[in-house]
Amino acid sequence: MNNFILDMREVPKELILILNLLKNDDEGYAQKYLKEEYNNIDWKLFLELTIHHRFYPLLASKLQSFDNRFIPQFVVQTVSGLYRKNVFKMLQLSGEMEQLAQLFKTNCIKTIFLKGPILGIEIYGDVSLRTCGDLDLLIPIEDLDIMDKLLEENGYEKDPYIQSVLEDWKWRHHHFTYYNSLKNIKVEIHWRLNPGPGKEPNFNELWERKRESLSSKSPIYFLGREDLFLFLVSHGARHGWSRLRWLMDIHRMIGQEIDWKEIDSLVKKYYNFHIVGQSIILSSQLLNAKVTKEMQRFITDNRSKSLAQKAIFYLENMVNLHTYPVPKDVSLYHGRHLYSLMSYRQKILFLLSHLYPYHIDTVTLPLPKKLHFLYFILRPFLCFWRKVRKQDLSLEEQK
Repeated sequence: MNNFILDMREVPKELILILNLLKNDDEGYAQKYLKEEYNNIDWKLFLELTIHHRFYPLLASKLQSFDNRFIPQFVVQTVSGLYRKNVFKMLQLSGEMEQLAQLFKTNCIKTIFLKGPILGIEIYGDVSLRTCGDLDLLIPIEDLDIMDKLLEENGYEKDPYIQSVLEDWKWRHHHFTYYNSLKNIKVEIHWRLNPGPGKEPNFNELWERKRESLSSKSPIYFLGREDLFLFLVSHGARHGWSRLRWLMDIHRMIGQEIDWKEIDSLVKKYYNFHIVGQSIILSSQLLNAKVTKEMQRFITDNRSKSLAQKAIFYLENMVNLHTYPVPKDVSLYHGRHLYSLMSYRQKILFLLSHLYPYHIDTVTLPLPKKLHFLYFILRPFLCFWRKVRKQDLSLEEQK
């Protein structure tokens, strides 16, 4: 890796301890670290980080091997309790996944499950060793209406958070969210793997390379190994690897049989070479993932190294991008980081996409739907008006 080492000086020692505990071949160092730093460990922060990064299923058994001189009993009991709760949650989601798979099959909807319990089985070999809060699945965009009806009939309510104009939802967004209040289960229905604009494999390509789970009664299909790896890489990178559970997924997959020639072919087609490199650097340095000869070319790239270092910000600050409002400094940093992840082609598409009307334009100047095409012409003026209005409001607040 050309002696490139991540700067981890500002990462809390409690998170360093967690990472040491998780490294399969580093328990001796973890013991030594505990002996040297025991009096300085903030165990409350240790628990907060364990919960934030969703590591309690993997830590539960490891912590049992330490005696009370090193790790307080309340820490061990809390982590074990979280693990037990996760077992029940994953079993519930597994049952719902099978029911939905059968429902969609009966109604002739091709469905690929993206995440959820299927990853616990596929990547960890045990559904209880990975956490998830919802079910994510991908369907052809033309089946969204019938899917919406089926979910509504089965107790799910759609979250109307997406506001759209001129059908920009089809490429700006990538999923709708549904919630079943009786079951306390959330389902995300994807028609794209990632938010646009950007190039990615279409549904038919992914369907041709899909795999079938052998651990369920009903056929449950999920992404092919290389497609799954690249999807998890793009998902983790887009969220700044702010929850290290996503990086653990990459670490586990790297240890499995991945066709790196196929990865090479796909990254050339979809312009995501640098984020693959970022994920390998992070998983190798934080979790001791073994870097093979086929992976070397990804991690010697200077852009991959830069992106990997930029991701450390999210570990220094325990960033939660899913809790609103996101602090302004974090929001600004994340916006810049997202832009830095884009290929040159993606950056051009992203900048051009700002010429396409946004829903806020319809709020600034409401027009009848049949006249929405005028927003293409009016958008520059509406943006200027909003900027001026924002400045005026800011001056009024200062008075």
